[in-house]
Amino acid sequence: MGLTGIQIFKLLPKTNCGECGVPTCLAFAMNLAAGKAELDSCPYVSDEAREQLAEAAAPPIRQVVIGAGVRALKIGGETVMFRHEKTFYNPTGIAVLVNSDISSDELDTKLKEWNALQYERVGLNLRPELIALKDTGGNGAFVSCAEKIAKESEFNLILISDDPARLKSAVDVVGFKRPLLYAATKDNVEDMGNLAKETDLPLAVKGDGLEGVMELTEKLTAMGLKDLVIDSGSRELKQVFQDQVIIRRAPLVAKEKRLGFPTITFPCEMASNLDVETLISAMLIAKYAGIVVLSDFSGENLFPLLVERLNIFTDPQRPMTVTQGIYEIGTPDENSPVLVTTNFSLTYFIVSGEIEASRVPSWLLIMDTEGLSVMTAWAAGKFTGDAVGMFVKKSGIADKISHRKVIIPGYAAAISGDMEEELPDWEIIIGPRDASLIPKFLKEMVK
Repeated sequence: MGLTGIQIFKLLPKTNCGECGVPTCLAFAMNLAAGKAELDSCPYVSDEAREQLAEAAAPPIRQVVIGAGVRALKIGGETVMFRHEKTFYNPTGIAVLVNSDISSDELDTKLKEWNALQYERVGLNLRPELIALKDTGGNGAFVSCAEKIAKESEFNLILISDDPARLKSAVDVVGFKRPLLYAATKDNVEDMGNLAKETDLPLAVKGDGLEGVMELTEKLTAMGLKDLVIDSGSRELKQVFQDQVIIRRAPLVAKEKRLGFPTITFPCEMASNLDVETLISAMLIAKYAGIVVLSDFSGENLFPLLVERLNIFTDPQRPMTVTQGIYEIGTPDENSPVLVTTNFSLTYFIVSGEIEASRVPSWLLIMDTEGLSVMTAWAAGKFTGDAVGMFVKKSGIADKISHRKVIIPGYAAAISGDMEEELPDWEIIIGPRDASLIPKFLKEMVK
């Protein structure tokens, strides 16, 4: 934030009512300054103070929302150049380009294929978010395709046309999807700006280099528009890379507000095949692109980009976790073994993978240890015998099994005594220290 905790405190009502979730206004101000609270949590802040704080709290790079409802995509809103400085907030949107002259049957087929491209990883659903529909002219095809995509898929829309009138016709039909309008240029900036202002939709800006972009964003912001997305206009790899770095650096370091917006890039126009597009997209996801547009989606090209994006946009200060609970590995029954471990995602995937490899159907209990591994959680007092015992007791696993045996990680053998006190009717079995030994251990156990 641009203001310190004390500066924010001076603008708060100082009622110390506690309705924001912390006991004092000073504590709330400190949380605001640290980005750990939202201003809306205070019900008594004045409109004048809210306006000042909102301006001060605004990130140097504008956050832009494309789409509506639970599938809305947020891009921009970033505050640092490098992830280790704090974190990156809004993952790069991944889009596919569709020409409006596509046949209805082919579009049906594509939508079914693309809708199916969803992957479960670390308890998260990974999927692409956008279809960029390009106006190729002729007989209302642009509007009809936009309507079909909006009504028959969960994808958000980018509407691409040089003709503001055609964009307006499409918006009249699919405006409920809150599409991104592409793009304002030096030739149509006023018409595009008026359309975006009239419809309250985000607008992309395509310039001839960064100087051209800044002229356009200056004109549009003077018209009252704030939700802008930048396309520097370059389609040459080296120049695009340089542009992305400059656009990110300018508002953060040089305080250049004219470049303080997320970007859209077009790998589909920079390569002759999808594999090269994927390589370019991987670079652009790592180097600040708000949206990358591909010519097609296929599993082998999309999945690596989704995983890369997940890794880059995971907060380095917060471990990736899975949800606490009971996980079925295979098809366990009342006689199947029960294992318990922590909710650090890497621990979960290693342990569950080894259990699957054993081909012994099992129950895996995942305990919330705030994303810490077994040894770290034990050392931090979050995976102690009494805590694990209480978790097993409350988990509900006893209703699913006929035995009373639970396997704990070998590295946490020291907690077995306290677990026995907490679970006097249970047998505490110490498992292997190394997860790679789980298959052998389970096979021998069920003989």
